[in-house]
Amino acid sequence: MSTFQLGELPIEVVHKNIKNVHLSVYPPNGKVKVSAPLHMELEIIRVFVISKLSWIKKQQKKLKNQEREAPRDFVERESHYYLGKRYQLRVIEADEKPRVELNHKYLTLFVRPESDQSKRQEILNQWYRNQLKQYIPKLIRQYEKIMNVNVAEFGVKRMKTKWGTCNSEDRRIWINLELAKKPPECLEYIVVHEMVHLLEDSHNNRFTTLMDLFLPKWRLYKDELNRLPVRYELWRY
Repeated sequence: MSTFQLGELPIEVVHKNIKNVHLSVYPPNGKVKVSAPLHMELEIIRVFVISKLSWIKKQQKKLKNQEREAPRDFVERESHYYLGKRYQLRVIEADEKPRVELNHKYLTLFVRPESDQSKRQEILNQWYRNQLKQYIPKLIRQYEKIMNVNVAEFGVKRMKTKWGTCNSEDRRIWINLELAKKPPECLEYIVVHEMVHLLEDSHNNRFTTLMDLFLPKWRLYKDELNRLPVRYELWRY
């Protein structure tokens, strides 16, 4: 890893075994990181970053203004979300196996007596993960037929800076756990986005054309996702 300065802006550079340059802006302070092919010279990377300065400043401004979710304490009457809908949390202490139940108004968390905040969060996150693992395969099967691609494996995990990732060589996609809280169309957008990367690695014109073909309303879904409050450390996609 190396760094260089553009005025007062530090740029972190990591050389990897990749084909294209990737530029990212990270929370919480708008840190700029470049992932570049192994043999790309630093001066070429500098010129590339200079060409993207206006985009970097725009993303840093969005980061500064992005609405953040309030921290959750996992207590009675707290608001929690599932697939874009708001539910009131109910906490029931019982000497039985922890579980979560959902109805039209409440998200009920059954926990053992004297369970702490971290344990309650762990139980709820596991429920979110299980829900996504039931929901996502339906989307994958639907779009595998449309796109004529095959997803070898998918996973769900907490990610700080991305809604999803794709390993095109292994044909594996990862989806951010937080998407369990967002509207279904936002989850669909991210799944399709990552599946399109099985056909096109870069966010180039071909990628955009494929997104338009497979999910014509993807820009609306992307805007909706980026307007919603996010966990305090999570950035836009």
